[in-house]
Amino acid sequence: MERFDSPHYRSILRMVNKPARYVGGELNAIDKSRDFFSLPRAERVHFALCFPDLYEIGMSNLAIQVLYSALNCEDHVFCERCFAPDVDLRILLRERHLPIVSIETMTPLNEFDIIGFSLHYELAYTAVLEMLDLAGIPLYAEDRGENDPLVVAGGPIACNLEPVAPFFDLIMIGDGEYHLPQLVQEYRKCKMENLSKSYFLHKVCGMDGVYVPSFYEPQYGDDGRIDGIKVIEPDAPKSVRKALVRDFDLALIPKSPIVPNIEVTHDRMIIEIFRGCARGCRFCQAGFTYRPLRERSPEKLIDAAKHLIDVTGYDEIGLLSLSTSDYSRLDDLTRVLLPMTEPRHINLSLPSLRLDSFEGELAERLARIRRGGLTFAPEAGTQRLRDVINKNITEDDLFDAAVTAFENGWDRLKLYFMLGLPTETDEDVQAIVDLTMRLLSVWRDIPKERRSKRLMVTVSTSFFIPKPFTPFQWERQISIEEMKAKQALLADGLSDRRISYRWHDFESSVIEAVLARGDRRLSSVIEHAWRAGAYLDAWHEHFDPDIWAEALSLIPGGAEFYTRERDEDELFPWEHLDFGVTRHFFERERKLSREGSVSLSCFDGCSGCGCDLWQTGICLPSSKFKSGAEEGE
Repeated sequence: MERFDSPHYRSILRMVNKPARYVGGELNAIDKSRDFFSLPRAERVHFALCFPDLYEIGMSNLAIQVLYSALNCEDHVFCERCFAPDVDLRILLRERHLPIVSIETMTPLNEFDIIGFSLHYELAYTAVLEMLDLAGIPLYAEDRGENDPLVVAGGPIACNLEPVAPFFDLIMIGDGEYHLPQLVQEYRKCKMENLSKSYFLHKVCGMDGVYVPSFYEPQYGDDGRIDGIKVIEPDAPKSVRKALVRDFDLALIPKSPIVPNIEVTHDRMIIEIFRGCARGCRFCQAGFTYRPLRERSPEKLIDAAKHLIDVTGYDEIGLLSLSTSDYSRLDDLTRVLLPMTEPRHINLSLPSLRLDSFEGELAERLARIRRGGLTFAPEAGTQRLRDVINKNITEDDLFDAAVTAFENGWDRLKLYFMLGLPTETDEDVQAIVDLTMRLLSVWRDIPKERRSKRLMVTVSTSFFIPKPFTPFQWERQISIEEMKAKQALLADGLSDRRISYRWHDFESSVIEAVLARGDRRLSSVIEHAWRAGAYLDAWHEHFDPDIWAEALSLIPGGAEFYTRERDEDELFPWEHLDFGVTRHFFERERKLSREGSVSLSCFDGCSGCGCDLWQTGICLPSSKFKSGAEEGE
């Protein structure tokens, strides 16, 4: 097979948009090829880390940087990257019968030992099939032979990959940076002994985080619902428990992250300050699947920041988490980081700030270096609906935060809301308009000498999607007609020139909901959509709702079967996966949501979700996160 470093490939790169996406050679990129390829083939593992979207998206993703570094730290392992080609290169590859290749050495994907896909959103599934097909690798795991690569998947949505499970030999659930290198070394041992893929899969299926889809068989009733999940291999556990990094100070921070050749979506150095969340918003999948909350120490973070500033050249550093202001020592951390960053004109970015934490000295400190946009997520327009979703913020929190922001010079405010939440009424939607207009009034009421000269408020809405492993996993998704009506109501009300209104696409939201709670029968739907031309579906300009509508019409019930409300006792396609949070807890939280009752955060006491069995992070009895009241102070 002709390699991509041939004159043919070089010539087509001159014909595509942004060829720098495909050539590699970035600052801090790793090339182990000289020593690696000199090893006997049986003693080395060649790993292709694949992201089924464009380079700009993939290289903005911290997981890619972490896994790339973790795997390349392993002896006898060489990890390279591969991203989905844009449409122009995709066409040229097919026209000229050229394979998709890695970035570092331009090796065709079918020559790797393992191909690992990092999956972050459901609308990337067709890109997975495209990349496999461009590589000449059979789509379905059952059709691959011993000479084909092992195809694995992981990522935040691995809590339910059943719609694409038939395409993967193995799926990793949970934290990957420690457990994936372990898995690769087990593969290497089997390879050295010339053992089969089947042997390897049976050997590792009992490890935390390792899910072998072919070892489990969903059972369906006459009504199309899941009757049960049969374990068909005696070695396979009845329930697959997620992998968990218990001591987050030991979790890898890339020492020399790759600096992309072109501008990417989030063009900055990133440090994850903690993993997990204590809040319990009932719609938020990540908030439950990443439990329990585990922090890095300030000392670890400060050392990492110093090093990253020296080796990347970025002018911005982001402190990443699900809720950055929940970091227990944020004050101490920013006191040290700001004197490091300010003299070098490096912005310190704190995304995911909570409304009830944006105040006082922290706001003043941030204002010294960052006066552009500020983002808050009230999620709902009324207190009633915020209580339903357990957001645990009030209008006073929002207006206090807004006053603080305006008085410290911020002139752009972005507000995130969700439409179609359970029990939502037109009054709740109208309340978003009312809330936004009141924010404008708050700004106007501040003396001119104490606020910015102008203000722009961006209201951004997405549609609620019921996700696995949340209290709302039983709920229905509203219809497209309802979506349009709610969106129109907002658009009519948010007509002020100082307000910009942006909303998510209707049809793609439905497909995302179908895939999020789908089962294995959807694999044929995804394949049909892909063969009909579906590709890069997360991009508005590429998404074709007609293709998906036709594909879904091939199965009984179509999209409505998957977007419907589920019965209380109905089994889910993911029942055999264990992320630590119990079904009983989700049932209780759903009941509380219907009563409009809120639950305590993990900071204020244990809610009995089940994650205390991990005995780490916030779940430790001696945890520094516990409130004074709980500790008897």
